[in-house]
Amino acid sequence: MFRKTGLYIFVISTMILFTGCNEYQRVLKSTDLEYKYDKALEYYENGEYNYSFGLFDELRTLYQGTMRVRDVYYYYSSSLYHLEDYILAGYHFKTFAQTFPRHEKAEEAAFLAAKCYYLEAPKYSLDQSYTYKAMNELQLFINTHSGSIFIPECNEMVDELRAKLERKSFEIAHQYYHTQRYQAAVVSFNNTLNDFPDTPYREEAMYYRMVSAFKLAENSVLDKQQARFREARTAYLDFIRAYPESEFREDADDVNQDIEEFLNG
Repeated sequence: MFRKTGLYIFVISTMILFTGCNEYQRVLKSTDLEYKYDKALEYYENGEYNYSFGLFDELRTLYQGTMRVRDVYYYYSSSLYHLEDYILAGYHFKTFAQTFPRHEKAEEAAFLAAKCYYLEAPKYSLDQSYTYKAMNELQLFINTHSGSIFIPECNEMVDELRAKLERKSFEIAHQYYHTQRYQAAVVSFNNTLNDFPDTPYREEAMYYRMVSAFKLAENSVLDKQQARFREARTAYLDFIRAYPESEFREDADDVNQDIEEFLNG
């Protein structure tokens, strides 16, 4: 019984798919533009974006120079978006918003163009070029559409992207520390603290910057040690002023004891 039921479902699904493909081919071959547009819209509203994309792509050319091309271009871009081709969708949404700034969908298109970059931004451990691009595009939208209903979502995305960049910056510095590249670690921790003053990694960054500065001084040639140990002491003082009750305080005090022994020795 189970096998017969499974076979029945497979046959019905295949027939539906075949029928759908046949219908789509008939629509493609039609010379009636209104019929073709209505079917493209029907496919779009039914979530059949592969079909709607193909038809709107053709209609973009067929309606060129008419008022209808504006709606066609929007649905073409939106079909790409729903197909998760965010790079191409972002490009076309942006072009749509710039070409038809008075269209009722222009603001939404500008927002979705920026959101496409956000959706393409990779996890923190990978190259962050698209993250920076997304932040720029979202900020541009915020600046040019101050009263938009999309502003709260834009702010949420910007915060999420910034958090990703903060973690990326901290992890790079931390990696330098763990591979004993202490000079690079000091520079990178400084970059994290300067670029992201409110980062949740601030306490750790300040602690590891101090330890990195100490390790750098400890492993330096004699004529550079004095200055570098003083820099390590400054890093220690900055740390305990900011986080006097830190969980790292005891370890930091031990490191500073070694710093003071050198400077007062």
